[in-house]
Amino acid sequence: MTERVDSLGLWDAMLALPEQLEQSMSAIGTIGGLPSIADLEHVIILGMGDSGFGGEVAAGSARPFSSLPIVVYGGYLPPSWVGSTTLVIAISASGSTEETLESLEAAVESGASLVAVTSEGGELESLARRANAPVLPVVGSAPMPRAALGAMAVPAMLTLEQLGLFPGARTWITDAAQQLKVRRDELTSEASPAKEIARRVGSTMPVIYGGGVIGTTAAKRWKFAVNHNAKSPAFWAAMPDLCHNELVGWGNRGDMTREVFTEIQLRHEYEHPQTARRFQYVEEKTHDVMSDIVTVEASGEGPVAQLLDLVLMGDMVSLEMAAAEGLDPGPLPIVDDLKDWLES
Repeated sequence: MTERVDSLGLWDAMLALPEQLEQSMSAIGTIGGLPSIADLEHVIILGMGDSGFGGEVAAGSARPFSSLPIVVYGGYLPPSWVGSTTLVIAISASGSTEETLESLEAAVESGASLVAVTSEGGELESLARRANAPVLPVVGSAPMPRAALGAMAVPAMLTLEQLGLFPGARTWITDAAQQLKVRRDELTSEASPAKEIARRVGSTMPVIYGGGVIGTTAAKRWKFAVNHNAKSPAFWAAMPDLCHNELVGWGNRGDMTREVFTEIQLRHEYEHPQTARRFQYVEEKTHDVMSDIVTVEASGEGPVAQLLDLVLMGDMVSLEMAAAEGLDPGPLPIVDDLKDWLES
């Protein structure tokens, strides 16, 4: 058996997601300084990489309830429509993400309102303090931003709740934390489904499909997790859109793709009936061109619980893939090299 390598303690940090959700809720009470909902036309969440994914979870959870559009954006300049009727929620665990800071400065200059979600001592906190804007904490001391998902998503979710755009957020988050504890017990047992999925993926590259906001958000996280932790290529696509493009590309090179790709279907209770039917069709049509097809069913009470249940499963699958290859999931040397290159 390959000995597990984990220099940053990523296994324990990712398994602590339910406590992270609870601690984040405890750390945030009434948020002062928010604009009136009557003065807003849209919300934009700024964030890159794992910080941006915290925004994806918050936005995806709130959209079914929100009376305003909620957009997640990563880049150096915000969209041209950002202005005095926009609330900007900027998320950066480090507080020094250059794309987020540059985009945020432009948004503030345009008259947008601001909420910062960040750790203490960074440039994002300083910018928000100068703008007299709320600063919400990224609780805990996760070894890497990808292990701080709950700490970055919850402040944004509670901001949206207080504005009236995500009613009942605390209840949904509490239900999610309870489900994650149940799932964690399963994932840390000898019969861990994550270990079995990692075994089935083996040395192939996963192609992850999800439907609706829950499935597509989770599929994106699975891709990121496999990239980061297993240091492997991975791909994702959204159902039903993939039926209009990606599905067409399977089959012509089946003799090769059978050796290369494993399809993973992420399923949940909130799929549109036609989306559910499409999953069956896609499985039938790709069966002969994939190394394997794995179905993962979400559990939990409510959409937030089912989304985060799928997320935790994907995180642990990626860690099991890394362990099977004797890889250290924590460090990202190529990202560190890029930062040094950009500064040179």
